[in-house]
Amino acid sequence: MILVQPTYFSPIIQYVGIVNSSKIMFEVEDNFQKQTYRNRCYINTANGKHLLNVPVQHNKGIKQKTKDVKIDYKDSWDKLHLKTLQTAYNSSPFFEFYIDDLMTVFKKQTTFLLDLNLKCHEFIMDSLQVEIPTIKTTEYSVESTSTDLRNLAIAKGEKPFQLERYIQVFEEHNGFIQNLSMLDLLFMEGPNALNYLESQQITF
Repeated sequence: MILVQPTYFSPIIQYVGIVNSSKIMFEVEDNFQKQTYRNRCYINTANGKHLLNVPVQHNKGIKQKTKDVKIDYKDSWDKLHLKTLQTAYNSSPFFEFYIDDLMTVFKKQTTFLLDLNLKCHEFIMDSLQVEIPTIKTTEYSVESTSTDLRNLAIAKGEKPFQLERYIQVFEEHNGFIQNLSMLDLLFMEGPNALNYLESQQITF
């Protein structure tokens, strides 16, 4: 069993851990931290690596549990993210294959960030056609008896992982960009994305 943070269209490395596990435990009792993949992901655009950020409502000076963090919709970020994804990946091999299901993630304006991230996970697992049982933590613990991959949610100063190259959009301009959002892998590799994840030789 692995212990992971639910994140927004998670980086590929997180799903290398997930598809090679027998059970997933989601950390839902931690405090919210900035500069993490909880509310951001990176995609590939004509201008290179691009940040998609989900704005959240902050209670200044008060620590919030991640599960209590609400999404801020005043700037219609959801429409912007969808438009950016369409612009970036419209020419990718499998974009049309996944776009309808992807749009359902954005259609309902989910109140809580945790619920959005769990919907993102469900979309990715359905796209990979994989079923792995999940449970949620009931209290926060610094130590874990499971394989602890919660650090994979940290975006700032993250540990570099050497993932195998796959063909990316704009690669002739940007080169191969490591560990983008799982959306990048899905749009480029489609049904082969699962084989790619399972074949990565990564030591966590």
